[in-house]
Parts: sequence; C-alpha cells; structure tokens
Amino acid sequence: MQAQFNLQRSSDDQFFTEWLTPDGEPTEKERQTLDAIQQKYFYQLADGQLGEETIKLIVLSPLLDLAGFFEHPFRFKTETTVQIMVESDDVIYRGRIDALVLLETLWVVVIESKETSFSLELALPQTLAYMLANHQPDRPVFGMVTNGGNFIFAKLQTQEFPQYELSSVFSLLPRRNQLYDVLQILKRLGRVALQ
Repeated sequence: MQAQFNLQRSSDDQFFTEWLTPDGEPTEKERQTLDAIQQKYFYQLADGQLGEETIKLIVLSPLLDLAGFFEHPFRFKTETTVQIMVESDDVIYRGRIDALVLLETLWVVVIESKETSFSLELALPQTLAYMLANHQPDRPVFGMVTNGGNFIFAKLQTQEFPQYELSSVFSLLPRRNQLYDVLQILKRLGRVALQ
C-alpha cells in the first residue's frame, strides 16, 4: 500500500505532537467511567476473545461519548463506505470504517476496531487507506485503531505527498488505566479539528 499511494512515514519528530499534549487530567467522574470500561472489558474477555461488536459496545461507544464526539458540532456515523483510487493503476479500493466522527466535511477520527485476537499492526494499513480518502488535503486527518485492549493513534497529511506518523501504543493491561490517556488524546484531537 505504501508504494501504491506514495505513502511515507514521517521522520520529523514534530510531525505528530498532538498526541503528546493531551487535555489535562480526566475528571473524577470520567475516571470512574473509564475504570468501569476497563473492568467490563476484562470481565467479558474472561470468556475468550471479543468480537468487534462487543468492543464497540463496551469500549468504543462510551469512550467516544466521554470525548464529546456524539455532540454538536461533531457528527457520528458507523460502517461508512469509503473508496480511494490509485490513479496510475486505475484501481479502486473500497472498505467500511467502523466509526467515523465528522466535523462538517472534515474527518476528525477514523476508528478501526478489530477483534481482540488481531494486532493493531494488521489494521493500520486499512485505517491509513481510509484516511487517504480525506477530501480536504490541506488539513491533517487523525485516526485511532483499537482491538479493545490496545490503542494507537495516527496522523496523516497529504499536502505535498502523503505522510503519516503513529503514537505510542496504549494498553488496558498496566495497573494504571491508560484509557485516561486515550480519552485526553481524543479530546485534544477534537479540539485541533475545531481550530
């Protein structure tokens, strides 16, 4: 995919700093909700791997709600069909985004959730391909990939040529609930999109 779209990973340390500057600390109420999400995740996981629909219900939906992505001015859509075309090969790629948060016509967050048995690396090419379908190339596009227990953020910019960068991986496994960080990064990306 990288060769087909001339997609390159950025080598600039300043390319994706938005994830490094989250919006403060979560409130006590947010922490309680995030801790409850973590507990529900591990409770459901005790019976084996979780499917995408379960992940969307117990992890993704409450997280996006806390981040404010179900409220004005954002619009939320699920299973949105996206297509991108490789001009040199006349190939059209189509796919479905699990959750798409829109600010008018600006794509704010593209989320690809996978079953718990999938690694994030397997979903990254698909997510980056979706992000390439952004119709406002002068604005960056942000994405988040999760399998329910792990999260990674991506930034894609297509001004001169498409380039991207990734955040660190956040996990529900450590003693400290890293959903706190995930929520604050989502809030930050939402604020960036509003600017």
